[in-house]
Amino acid sequence: MATQTVSTAKDAPAPRTGDRTAGTTDLPGGVRGADQPAADRGRTSIADLVVVKVAGIAAREIPGVYDMGGGLSRTIGAVRDRVPGGRPNVGRGVKVEVGERQTAVDLDLVVEYGVSITDVSRDVRENVISAVERVTGLEVVEVNITVNDVRLPDDEEPSAGAEARVA
Repeated sequence: MATQTVSTAKDAPAPRTGDRTAGTTDLPGGVRGADQPAADRGRTSIADLVVVKVAGIAAREIPGVYDMGGGLSRTIGAVRDRVPGGRPNVGRGVKVEVGERQTAVDLDLVVEYGVSITDVSRDVRENVISAVERVTGLEVVEVNITVNDVRLPDDEEPSAGAEARVA
């Protein structure tokens, strides 16, 4: 993921080589000088990972979204979630491309059986766009959703203490 520097001020100095961190996007602003308002002094950089996490959290907030990610990533995530001290990966199933002022988001979803996939997709898309634009200030140009699976009502989650069928 490329990083970009954005400068809207006419008198803003050009970025120096080595100022940016890989995987970050610089937001507008970043002028220097004591004559500038305090809120405009300095530069804000947002890591691509921030956009991934915001989009992942926003997608999971929608009723009907059971899980996110493809089959293998969900399996690995389920194991990681059961490890003591392990934290859920809110970025699982989320990919982003971040430009100077815009971002695009790709989501892999697992939905509950019986919900309208088009309704859930619309609600996820609206919530992700709203959250990412509000938190980061980047314009979301598209949210592409792939529904990889449907969770059936009789699908059981393997419990941590379940006995093995074979010894």
